Amino acid sequence: MLDGRMRHKDNHGNEGVLVPGAVQWMTAGRGIVHSEMPEQEEGRMRGFQLWVNLPAAEKMTAPRYQEYGPDRFPEVDVAPGVRAKLIAGRLGDREGAIRQPATDPTYFDLWLEEGAVFTHALPAGHSVFAYVYEGAIAVGEGADAVPVSAGELAVLGPGDEVRFTGAAAGTRLILVAGRPLREPVARYGPFVMNTQAELRQAFEDFQAGRF
Repeated sequence: MLDGRMRHKDNHGNEGVLVPGAVQWMTAGRGIVHSEMPEQEEGRMRGFQLWVNLPAAEKMTAPRYQEYGPDRFPEVDVAPGVRAKLIAGRLGDREGAIRQPATDPTYFDLWLEEGAVFTHALPAGHSVFAYVYEGAIAVGEGADAVPVSAGELAVLGPGDEVRFTGAAAGTRLILVAGRPLREPVARYGPFVMNTQAELRQAFEDFQAGRF
């Protein structure tokens, strides 16, 4: 959550209110029914909801729920004019609270001043994207740098390091990376499985009250 509040509840007894800076990380596993009700503050409601797939072998694991307040996520001054909030992944000797061994995610919330440079090594082969939600950046270096403005998402190609340069004052973006599963994906409504047959089974389980 960036701004506003989100009241939430699920059928496993978890409930609470997310406040600015808080993070909820839920593993649906073999089934969880989850509801959310936004509560604006001063007319603002802003945040991110990302879906990270599970490998087929872990699709039917028991649901797990993690919720952390803003104080659980370290903020690191990386370089002059660069600050990072670590949600998942490691930066130097600091590490975010969220861990998911199946995909080994990196999830940073970054602040860049104009002209400031952020570089970070990532495991070779990981899928990587950056989404700018305030300001602008240049991805890469020199003549090959690609401009990315607020509201745009950059999907990065192969490599072992990312490099962002702030192209506007007060730039903010998220950097997300993870190990690709390279498995077929079948999805419909709130269900994500690997085959159409598994999707049909998920609907049957839900309708029969087996979640």
